[in-house]
Amino acid sequence: MAADTLLTAVRAHLKLDPDHTVILEPIQRGASGRTIVRLKAEGHPTFIGIHYTLEREDNRYFLPVAHFLRKNRLNVPEVLYDNPGRNIALVEDLGEEDLLSIKNEPWSAREPFYRSALEQLDRLFYTRPPKDLELSAPFGAETYEWEQDYFIDNLVEKHLGLDGSSLRDNDDLVTLRRNLGASHRNLVHRDFQSQNIILHGEKSWLIDFQGLRLGRQEYDLASLLYDPYLDHSEEEQEQILDLWEDISEERPVPELLRDCAIQRLMQALGAYANILHGRRDEWYAQHIPSAARLLLAQVTGTPLEGTLRPILETAADQGGLSSATR
Repeated sequence: MAADTLLTAVRAHLKLDPDHTVILEPIQRGASGRTIVRLKAEGHPTFIGIHYTLEREDNRYFLPVAHFLRKNRLNVPEVLYDNPGRNIALVEDLGEEDLLSIKNEPWSAREPFYRSALEQLDRLFYTRPPKDLELSAPFGAETYEWEQDYFIDNLVEKHLGLDGSSLRDNDDLVTLRRNLGASHRNLVHRDFQSQNIILHGEKSWLIDFQGLRLGRQEYDLASLLYDPYLDHSEEEQEQILDLWEDISEERPVPELLRDCAIQRLMQALGAYANILHGRRDEWYAQHIPSAARLLLAQVTGTPLEGTLRPILETAADQGGLSSATR
């Protein structure tokens, strides 16, 4: 159904005859619940076709957010055609290379793209949304609580088979979400990680920005700095922070960056386990140990260490295997 709708859309947009060859290639990226394909019409540039449902509320924000970000000179793909009635859009195809795909290149080759990505993050900080732009709910204590529950439900209980009931009202987790939720004045991407940073024309471009909302900039910075897909070394983390300081002219408060990293990594672990078990997508299993090690490094020396260390050591040692498959 989604494929037929997208094929109809590209034919209408390009005014193609019914027998004009159009090739549709599925793109397996992320877990937004959308159908995303590359559309190749013979004799024309390629397009990215998106078909979305409204089961996830943030999907309906994609088009207005795309127009808003582009108007404010952020590097995002251009929307070339949209039909909200059918929940479809055709957007500019920026290619397949993302920050993850150059993971093994030397830092000298990667540095310009990290700089470009961080420049986008800095620009987002100073961008103000109009009052009539509808966005996802701001990052508040309730949002952070949802992320923590997501971690407990999917990583702790479903994936590891442990009892997570004592975590739900853990005083230190309550304090974490309350402290982080006390301020949310600036725009954040919400999923600022390597697969959502496309490399095109020697610059970094942002995709999957439908979750844009007000929050703490350090959440986005932590998302890239401690990206489990990239699993940066401590030296690379310092290089990225040096870049950020050069761009923003300040270094993040270490405790705030750490708290945002803890929160983000819990969300990521919840997502990996949810996709692994819900969609049976084994690709995410390999990233659970690295995410657990990164989170363990962040909670070490904090009040959360005693509570989370046994859980994270188990997750790191399993190599992505769930309790049901051991």
